[in-house]
Amino acid sequence: MKFVLATLALTTALTFPSLAMARPVVLTTTLNTYGGDGAYLAYYVTDAQGAYVGSLWMAGGKSKYYEHLSDWYRATGGDPAQINGITGASVGAGRQLKITLDLADALFDAGYELHVDAAVEDMRDSPNEIAVPLTTNGANTPVRGRRYIANFSYGM
Repeated sequence: MKFVLATLALTTALTFPSLAMARPVVLTTTLNTYGGDGAYLAYYVTDAQGAYVGSLWMAGGKSKYYEHLSDWYRATGGDPAQINGITGASVGAGRQLKITLDLADALFDAGYELHVDAAVEDMRDSPNEIAVPLTTNGANTPVRGRRYIANFSYGM
């Protein structure tokens, strides 16, 4: 059920502006074995000017921790409406999170970037842990995170 809600929310949020076709995209995130609690992860998109476009997924359900995902929090004002229906559990150290979402074709090769902020309780926050341009050539190319994410990729 969450997958359906996530797909609906994402498709609505990111395809209406362009009225474009959407394609299924698999986001794969593998965490390092960092020895702490589960990580909260915020996945979101910015445009070519760096302006927030929309949230894709939130791993972690307790809103009191969202402020630790500081770049996402600043962009959204911490508004839980940005992630209603598109949340899941936090991700444990050494674990992998795979999410399949429909993303508008217009987001690819047009200057948009996908960002992942990460935070772990009682450890340092990691805003902008991942920032990758959404390009068709960049699909399936693993990217290393700065602190908690061992690697991240998106596939079409």
